[in-house]
Amino acid sequence: MRNRLVRRFFYFYSPPPLAVAAGERPMDLNAIKLSRWERHVLLLLVYSGVLVLSFLLAYQVRFEFVVPPEYGWHFIRIWPVVVALKLACLWLFGQFSSLLTYFSLPDLRRVALALGAPFLGMLGWWYFLGGMEQSPVVPRGVIIIDAMLSFAGVVFARVLFRLIREREFRLGQTGVVRRVAIVGAGEVGAMLAQELVDKPRMGREAVAFFDDDERKHGTRVHGVAVVGKLEREQLEKLRVEEVIIAMPSAASARVSEVVAFLRGVGMAHVTVPSVEELTSGKVQVTQLRPVDIEDLLGRERVELDMGEIEALLRGRRVLVTGAGGSIGSELCRQIASFEPECLVLVERSEVQMFPVEQELVRSGHSDRITAEVADILDESRMERILESHRPHLLFHAAAHKHVPLMEAQPAEALRNNTLGTMALADMAREAGVERFVFISTDKAINPTSVMGASKRLAEVCLQAMDAEGGSTRFLAVRFGNVLGSSGSVVPIFREQIAAGGPVTVTDPEVTRYFMLTSEAVGLVLQSAAMGRDGGIFVLDMGTPVKIADLARQMIELSGFVPGVEIDIEFTGLRPGEKLFEEIRLDREALTPTVHEKIFRFEAAPEPMEEVRKSLGRLREEVVEADSSTVRDLISARVPEYQPPGSEAD
Repeated sequence: MRNRLVRRFFYFYSPPPLAVAAGERPMDLNAIKLSRWERHVLLLLVYSGVLVLSFLLAYQVRFEFVVPPEYGWHFIRIWPVVVALKLACLWLFGQFSSLLTYFSLPDLRRVALALGAPFLGMLGWWYFLGGMEQSPVVPRGVIIIDAMLSFAGVVFARVLFRLIREREFRLGQTGVVRRVAIVGAGEVGAMLAQELVDKPRMGREAVAFFDDDERKHGTRVHGVAVVGKLEREQLEKLRVEEVIIAMPSAASARVSEVVAFLRGVGMAHVTVPSVEELTSGKVQVTQLRPVDIEDLLGRERVELDMGEIEALLRGRRVLVTGAGGSIGSELCRQIASFEPECLVLVERSEVQMFPVEQELVRSGHSDRITAEVADILDESRMERILESHRPHLLFHAAAHKHVPLMEAQPAEALRNNTLGTMALADMAREAGVERFVFISTDKAINPTSVMGASKRLAEVCLQAMDAEGGSTRFLAVRFGNVLGSSGSVVPIFREQIAAGGPVTVTDPEVTRYFMLTSEAVGLVLQSAAMGRDGGIFVLDMGTPVKIADLARQMIELSGFVPGVEIDIEFTGLRPGEKLFEEIRLDREALTPTVHEKIFRFEAAPEPMEEVRKSLGRLREEVVEADSSTVRDLISARVPEYQPPGSEAD
């Protein structure tokens, strides 16, 4: 058995060729062919040998290689006890269960703790028995020397396992390892460099770091040199074949600069996951991917008051309408992470509801979520849901949001976005909801579309309800387009590029505000935590983006040349669309909040009695009205609404 263990140690695996072409089987270096008990036996033999030799050598060093006979007998009697004690501590600290070929800083700390415990115990024993003159105590010098030698020996053995593994990888490899450089010598870059060493199956070898911080130049990170700023000459000198961008916290402008440079020199490049993905624990730093448009449009990370949000959500009953949509589903994910008492998902489409519910179940939230398939316009159904769950907080994300579709069916936009919101708000007040949070849009500001006007009218209603007072506070949160949401330009452009073009843009000058879904929802929760007095909150949406520039960037990221391989066509503004979105109405007063990215707008609310009378008439009139009449009904209630063709009149 001893020969077989030794043979299997030196030949852990039979490495297949590195997959360098489609269809080849990737190398699996983790498939070590030692069973658990074989690994335990091997480690027992190695650790025992190291510990016996270190204990023996400690005696020799202490007595300058002339051990007195009485201490020689002491050694013979006590070494089994000392070695057994250390082996037990190594077992307790997990040094028999770890994989043979992985050894990192956490393992080093665990070895130190495992061998530090018997060291302190033996020192205590020595002092308790009164010193080295009393037999059969191990001399204090032996205890100290043995501790150092044991630690060095065990660490050396573990490092040797790892070195042999890496040597076997290099000898058994028939494919080519790509020489990569890492941009960003920060914490994430350091983690990546270590992982590339630990996981050679990735087929990448880090040969250099590039970083703008001059203090890091000339240093080494996990043995990889930080050579300076990103330069073409260095890439050529180091024979770099691929660059990994490891700057998840960097501003999008800096990432765009790096990508533009790499594209200009024809260098292949990938990026690490985003900060949100890394902090969620769902992905690892080694899950590299191509640079996406979200990386270039993303903004500086927004700091939230997590304590305030936690105080709002933890242990509370929360209901989210439109739970299957882009905003609604992200609301559910983030709310669930704060461990509410229960989270009620309301969505009228079971197709959209199911994946969100299953994701939350897989994330360990099955005991606190309830999925309710329901339409907010079904008032009796919604009353039963509210009465059954009695939520403290209600986030209303259900809405018709597609501008061109709602232009063709204005009555549906009014029924769902305005009348449905008002009815739900009334029911929420009756059910004792403490805060009603309405997800609005920047299209509600001086609206030119039915969708925007229907949202603006809902804001007016909620402002009037909040002004009435009572235990329920009503607030609205406005923000712009969400990157990647259904119907937004990003997924549409992706589909058009995949089909070979053309990419269609309405107007060369059209601009839009964009936010990441996670960022928008985080700020919604922050607004809700601050919204003790209701009101309309507006998120700082950054700098507007030209849609034509966005189209060009996406074409280039896909590896094509705009205007040559894939054309951009300008189709003209669609009904209800604007060239640019606005931030606030002229009559609204801007009020800063404690959060620099959130503003509150205040305007005199309309009398609730008049609002209810107006909505009552609207509910009756919209049933039989044609599209033109519906627009007239909206114009009568939203003075700032400018329907298509109104300026010509």
